[in-house]
Amino acid sequence: MSDPWVAGIFAAATLAASWIATGRVLAWLIHRQIVDTPNHRSSHTRPTPRGGGIGLLAGLLPALLAFAFFTSAPLPWLVLIAGAAGLALLSWRDDRKHVSARWRLLAQIVAVAAGLAVLDGDLVFQGLLPPALDLIAAGLAWVWFVNLMNFMDGIDGITGVEAASIGIGLALVGAPAAPALIVAAGAIGFLRWNWHPARLFMGDVGSVPLGYLLGALLLMLAKTGHWAPALILPGYYLADATWTLFRRLIQRKRVWEAHREHFYQQATQRGWSHARVSISVGVLNLCLIFLALLALSSPWPALALAAVLVAATLFRFARA
Repeated sequence: MSDPWVAGIFAAATLAASWIATGRVLAWLIHRQIVDTPNHRSSHTRPTPRGGGIGLLAGLLPALLAFAFFTSAPLPWLVLIAGAAGLALLSWRDDRKHVSARWRLLAQIVAVAAGLAVLDGDLVFQGLLPPALDLIAAGLAWVWFVNLMNFMDGIDGITGVEAASIGIGLALVGAPAAPALIVAAGAIGFLRWNWHPARLFMGDVGSVPLGYLLGALLLMLAKTGHWAPALILPGYYLADATWTLFRRLIQRKRVWEAHREHFYQQATQRGWSHARVSISVGVLNLCLIFLALLALSSPWPALALAAVLVAATLFRFARA
C-alpha cells in the first residue's frame, strides 16, 4: 500500500469518526446542559453547547495513534499525541471550571518542551540563531501558536476552516502527509456541526490541542528548510492574532481575557455573517496554499505576495 493511499485511508476514517463522534458529543452536551451563555464579549446571541472539540479529538487522536505504529519511529508521534491529550484534559477543565492562565501556560510549556525534545531535523531558523536560541525561539513560537488558535476561535466555522486549510496545505508542501490530513479531516468532520449557525462550539478542549498539533507540523516543515511555506500557510491567523495582541498590549488591556477586537470580529460586528467571514478566510487560505507551493522554489516573492493578501483581508474586515 503506497503512502498516498495510507494517508487517504486515515483521512477518510478520521473525517467519518469526527463527524459521528461530534454528533454524539452534541447530544451529551445538551443532556448535561453544558452551554456557552452569550455575554457582552460573545459573537453569538443564543446559548450553545460548548465542548465539541471532544468529538473532533475522538476521531483525530486514535487515527494519529494508529498512524504512529505505521512508522519506523513512533516515539515522536506518541509524545505529540500525549501532549495533545494532556492539553485537552486541562482545557476541558478550563471550559467547565476556570483554570488560571499561569497553570495553562505552564502545561503548554511542558507539552512544547517534550515535543521539541523528540522532533528531528535541522534548526528551525536555518542557522540565523545559535542552536540554544533557535530552540528557545521555536518553543516560544509554538506556545504562541497554541494560544492564537484558541484566541481566534470566536465565530462559527472559522477555526475548522483554518485547521483544515493548514492541514491540507502542509500535506501538499511536504510535511508528513498522513498526520496533516488526519488533522484536516478531523476539522472538516467537526465543521458539519459548527458551520453557521453552529449547533455547538469547539471550546478550548478542541482549539488548544489543534494549535499544538498544527504547530508541531509547521515546525517539522520549517526544520526541512521550508520556512517560508511554514509562515505562509497560517498567515491569516498569525497576522490577526499577533497584531491584535500588540494593540491590546499597547492599550494596557488584559491580553488573556476574552474580547471582540480581532479583525474578523470587527467584520461580524459590522453586519457580516459568520459564514461570510469564514468563507472569506477559506478563500484567502486557498491562495495561501498556492503561494506556499510557490515558496518551495521562490520563497521571498511568495512571502511578499502572501503578506499583501493577508493585509488586504485584514483591511477589508476592518472596513466592512
